[in-house]
Amino acid sequence: MSSIDPSLKSALDHLREIRSSLLSLHKALLDSEQEAYERVNGPIKTKGELFQLVVGDEWFNWLRPISQFIVRIDESLASKESMTLNEANELIEQANTLLNPLEVGTEPEERYYQVIQRDPDVAYMHARMMNLLKRNS
Repeated sequence: MSSIDPSLKSALDHLREIRSSLLSLHKALLDSEQEAYERVNGPIKTKGELFQLVVGDEWFNWLRPISQFIVRIDESLASKESMTLNEANELIEQANTLLNPLEVGTEPEERYYQVIQRDPDVAYMHARMMNLLKRNS
């Protein structure tokens, strides 16, 4: 049995922390967007209806890349092929790029910015995520 390179182990541990924090942030974003959607369109009556909206309604489109990125991290960590240090670092860098709120930018960047401005829980989680992403692995 071969031992894992300490740099790779550190990067993988960091990636797992990012994944966990990203899941919490994603849930907070979904909750916040659900509240905003319901203010405009009325209550969502069931979890099934919410699921259909999340996967198919334009309101939630901007969140899909985050969902897909979480799946990509999961698949990479679960792969039978060992992840390289470069691959782990690329995923960490992609998280940085994905979570880029801008007042004027692409639709996902603008929507993310707007949610951070209106929801203190999301703002707090975003700040925690940014600190985690800045931390050296």
